[in-house]
Amino acid sequence: MKQLIVATSNPGKLEEIAEYLTVLDWELELKPKELDIEETGTTFQENAALKASQVAKSLGKWAIGDDSGLAVDALNGAPGIYSARYGQTDEQRIERLLKELGNNQNRQAQFICAIAIASPDGSIVWETEGICRGEILAEPRGKGGFGYDPLFFVPQYQQTFAEMNPEIKREVSHRGQAFALLLPQLRGSEV
Repeated sequence: MKQLIVATSNPGKLEEIAEYLTVLDWELELKPKELDIEETGTTFQENAALKASQVAKSLGKWAIGDDSGLAVDALNGAPGIYSARYGQTDEQRIERLLKELGNNQNRQAQFICAIAIASPDGSIVWETEGICRGEILAEPRGKGGFGYDPLFFVPQYQQTFAEMNPEIKREVSHRGQAFALLLPQLRGSEV
């Protein structure tokens, strides 16, 4: 079984990534907590590549990194790569986003997920990006998910991410789109 280090210390993120990679015979493992990666990139793709490359090089093993967030059209793409740092809690992040958006009629937004896989020498071998378009609601709806999920409405399904069945969300989400593009490249690879 091939080993792939997930460039995060978050067990929830490891479980989420593992669900997408069940079709591959890989053993996923969290990066060591003491291995801290500074996200200095200016795009989701740069940050995903930084995480994967630095973890792979530090451990001498294959690594996968991802970076994702919400980009709101009327806010010139904010919160973007700062989505997780837009407040201390999910509630604060949602409150800040709604305050900054105010009564703006343009509620268009997109969730973006960039993924990078690095070889043991730190070189990036695969990269991909998934995007899910939607709208920002005026108030949260639904109890599932996390982060901005209660505000992110997908018109095609007439639901927010927080209202969606987890299987549907996994398929239509930005992360689902990114893995759908990545998996064909990984099947039969030499990892």
